Amino acid sequence: MKFCSECAHPVSLQIPPDDNRPRFVCGNCGAIHYQNPKMVVGSIPVWERDGKLSVLLCRRAIEPRHGYWTLPAGFMENGETTTDAATRETEEEAGAHIKLGPLFSLINVPHVHQVHLFYLAELLDLDYAAGTESLEVAMFKEEDIPWSEIAFPTVEYTLRSYFADLARVKTGDGSFGLHTEDIRKRMMQPD
Repeated sequence: MKFCSECAHPVSLQIPPDDNRPRFVCGNCGAIHYQNPKMVVGSIPVWERDGKLSVLLCRRAIEPRHGYWTLPAGFMENGETTTDAATRETEEEAGAHIKLGPLFSLINVPHVHQVHLFYLAELLDLDYAAGTESLEVAMFKEEDIPWSEIAFPTVEYTLRSYFADLARVKTGDGSFGLHTEDIRKRMMQPD
């Protein structure tokens, strides 16, 4: 940040009185500009028929990780709830209609100032199509997921947790729970 959004004067990075972190502070009007993590919200859209379950994934048409597979998700907008954001992102990226379920994973990614939230979701039909941020969308059974081409550690963590819970549900030894994780290391970039 270079200029104050209140008065347009230059700001400087300093620790304000009674604070413990550097903030952008305007020397002209005194405004303190707090910067907070961004929320990335999405869904785990699944379709189950005749005992066979598939999950809907999107191949990214944008950076970062262009061409890699992900769950439909994106940045939450002002004025939305997290459930609104999950539904909207699923519609925008995959053209999919869902019945949203409970929160499934909450993943902190402090090195990029983000918190990722994924909700369980049931596809209402198989009428889906790639949105502008997706090259394609496709259904995958667990054994067919392109694990080496998953875009982000948050998505891999969520998918692996989902299928682990699903295995316990099918044997009667458990249920779907809320999964939390802190991912502190940066992703390795492909060569």
